[in-house]
Amino acid sequence: MSGAFRRDAATAQAEALRADALAGLAGTPKTLPCKWLYDAEGCRLFEAITRLPEYYPTRTEVRILEESGQDIADAIGPSAAVVEFGPGTGAKAVQLLGALEAPAAYLPVDIAAEWLEEAAARVSAAFPGLKVRPVVADFTLPFDLAGRAAGSRTHLGFFPGSTIGNFEPKEAVAFLRRARASLRPGARLLLGADLVKEAAILEAAYDDPAGVTAAFNLNLLARLNREAGADFDLSAFRHEARWNARLERIEMHLVSQRAHSVMVAEHRFRFEAGESIHTESSHKYRPDRLRALAESAGWRPLKMWSDPEGLFSVWLLES
Repeated sequence: MSGAFRRDAATAQAEALRADALAGLAGTPKTLPCKWLYDAEGCRLFEAITRLPEYYPTRTEVRILEESGQDIADAIGPSAAVVEFGPGTGAKAVQLLGALEAPAAYLPVDIAAEWLEEAAARVSAAFPGLKVRPVVADFTLPFDLAGRAAGSRTHLGFFPGSTIGNFEPKEAVAFLRRARASLRPGARLLLGADLVKEAAILEAAYDDPAGVTAAFNLNLLARLNREAGADFDLSAFRHEARWNARLERIEMHLVSQRAHSVMVAEHRFRFEAGESIHTESSHKYRPDRLRALAESAGWRPLKMWSDPEGLFSVWLLES
């Protein structure tokens, strides 16, 4: 990946970050898109979160993929090109590819080029003969895969981690429709979705006593200071996780601890004591609700796998 390409991508990303910050902080309530939580430090902190005892989603999904791997592979069939939306470190892709029969290619898609390289390198090391072709793109928008998976029988979209829960329901439907458009006709999608459960389990998972999730959330303000010309005082905010029972979602907020103002790209924003920035929602699903969501986006649910405790689910959808 050339230095010029990296600079152009970084410039475009910084401009998008500033635009999203100015729009979100001008709203009532104040918001910031959760995708900006994942710079290099944010990704490092999130990986640390996934290893915490309170954070059940990652280990539970990994367990499902491991214990049901052969059944999943049989349902998908041979020679699929795996298109992963937001690959992280590529660890789950390695697990999935190891279960599949003769996968044809691995195409990780993400806006962060440096994390794409890590995921691609990890998969290439695990499967030296596999075609690995990273795609630098915002996977929440349409993107083109033309010619990147020659020789494959079908596209298998892979969207693990319950990232679908970060979208509002209408946005989730829109994402699933765009995914269908980006993938080959007749494609399938392996989708991770977190399930509704006791509030105490959810709140502990998103507000751990070690403070790792708090550091992850507050890192967004550090990123704005560094990349968007902001002057946030991180000590003026605290992390808070809230279970919204009506909407069946966990919300992450950064709560202002005092009245003060902040500059972002030469625009001033006033914060009252107790006012928050809503940085992330994580919707939890009941199976019938997830099924209806997929069907409204044009996907047909084929099968669902879950753990014995009913904490998490993995779905195979067909377009």
